[in-house]
Amino acid sequence: MRFTVPAEWAPHRAMWLGFPSHADLWETDLEAAQEEVAALARALAGPGGETVRLMTGHPDGEAAARRMLGDVPNVEIVPGRFGDIWLRDTGPIFGLGEQGVEARGFRFNGWGGKYDLEHDDTVAEQIATASGAPLRAFPFILEGGAVDHDGEGTVLTTGQCVLNPNRNAGWTEAEAEAAFAEALGANTVIWLGEGLQNDHTDGHVDNLARFVAPGVVAVPVAWGRGDPNADAYDDAARRLASATDAAGRKIQVVRIPSPGWVEGDDGRAIPASHMNFLIANKAVVVPVYEERPGQLAVQALETLFPDRQVIGLPSVAILTGGGSFHCITQQEPAR
Repeated sequence: MRFTVPAEWAPHRAMWLGFPSHADLWETDLEAAQEEVAALARALAGPGGETVRLMTGHPDGEAAARRMLGDVPNVEIVPGRFGDIWLRDTGPIFGLGEQGVEARGFRFNGWGGKYDLEHDDTVAEQIATASGAPLRAFPFILEGGAVDHDGEGTVLTTGQCVLNPNRNAGWTEAEAEAAFAEALGANTVIWLGEGLQNDHTDGHVDNLARFVAPGVVAVPVAWGRGDPNADAYDDAARRLASATDAAGRKIQVVRIPSPGWVEGDDGRAIPASHMNFLIANKAVVVPVYEERPGQLAVQALETLFPDRQVIGLPSVAILTGGGSFHCITQQEPAR
């Protein structure tokens, strides 16, 4: 059986979720970030229909998680060790192969050497061991947020990230495609260009474009004046409109309002994205930053996921760490 990464809308056995655990990293945002993650855990374990495996990275984080979520049904607290909560990038990518659920692990270098945090390079092995899935490790650098899957052998990615010399120096598109074929079972790779401005991931695709159904990809459309990512959104939409997937379908592009300009403490735009939504068994959870564009994004996703409840939740504090709901989770597929 060829290894396949299921689409995110396929059934899950569990959803892994990172819990903010280190006061020295989150500083004054720690409590607010913990509250936002706790709200996400409750949504996933309740209307989302998930078994949540909440991973903590420090005894202080474990104590806070047990205080906030210890009595919530379907939430299992898993003490572990990580630099920070970005399990999409440091954890394994799960798929289905000859042994049932299998895990794929990759080298992790702190998003191109920006953040070298203790234990992050061990997270894939920790999660695979806790899940009981055999882990196959690959020697190249890859973060899970850099790729999106349709479950039929098509992978979305960006050249800005995957071909960045701070990851796998000298990689060409052909070399990356060969690596994805071996590790992820990819038959077709759709290459997008630049990701969001000021994104320390160097353009992860899960902030830019996401599969929402076979042959259908959601891409933001600029919201309000001065949206810093208008050109990147339009470029991604153009590339997708001319692409075909592994099944030979022309890609249908659906535009969803972006959050617009969301300003950080330094006065620069921060990489807020409604594309960082999370598809759970019975719900879709969307990060919301500003009220009006957030409402519009929820409404748009409701039309795309009529069989799931679409839930908008604040993710302002989590974003101070650099990401949102998709970045801090990893789904474990059902057998």
